Amino acid sequence: MIHGASANAREFTWTLAPRLEGAYRVLMADRPGHGYSSRPEGAHDLGVQAMQMAGVLDQLAPDEKAVLVGHSFGGAVALRVALDRPDLVKGLVLLAPVTHDWGGGGQAWYNSFAAPPVVGPVFSQLLPLVGPGQLGKGIDGVFEPAPVPDNYSENSAIGLLFRPPNFRANARDVKALEDQLAAQSGRYGELEVPITVFSGSGDTVISPKLHVGELKKQVSVDLVILPHEGHMPHHGEGAAVADAIRRLASE
Repeated sequence: MIHGASANAREFTWTLAPRLEGAYRVLMADRPGHGYSSRPEGAHDLGVQAMQMAGVLDQLAPDEKAVLVGHSFGGAVALRVALDRPDLVKGLVLLAPVTHDWGGGGQAWYNSFAAPPVVGPVFSQLLPLVGPGQLGKGIDGVFEPAPVPDNYSENSAIGLLFRPPNFRANARDVKALEDQLAAQSGRYGELEVPITVFSGSGDTVISPKLHVGELKKQVSVDLVILPHEGHMPHHGEGAAVADAIRRLASE
């Protein structure tokens, strides 16, 4: 399971993982520079992140094919793993995935200051001092129109975002994403694994019409539209997501 921007592997430990543990082996990993993970040079590159996720599978599940689950930014990484290492992938379950370039804009202003090589490290030390005060509003926005689960911030350890190295890693990832997706999306026709996508009709973080719509033009997708969900469908519709994972795992 691959988490999205501003998050870490704890996103899944109390949502999807408990629905699958016992019957399946569930692996969750921080993307490089998130959670408590280290960050190698060039880790803003989707290919590098995909290589690291593939390395987890190579080490912990050798000779097995996995159902990859990717949320938001993690969806882009999951797609890249399937493109670069199809030998590892049995199927994809994508949750509100970012799949294509979106024409610019739509990014938080602070990423432009936290990402550059000179100003970025200093800015990333300062903004986290005040950023937690805006956390509640930001969380509301990603869940809308669905309610935020009780204790979400604590259970998902969202506060780790405000560790200065994490904050800068997140900014660099997000700033580099669109140009990379412009190139990566041209390869989606290579995908041969079954893909299920869950998309909240109320998602205001990304445009489902753009990302999922463009993906469907290139490859067969089993699309599930959730009318009362936003950008976090694995919380309100966790049972349906787990069922989709089981279905692909059994094929």
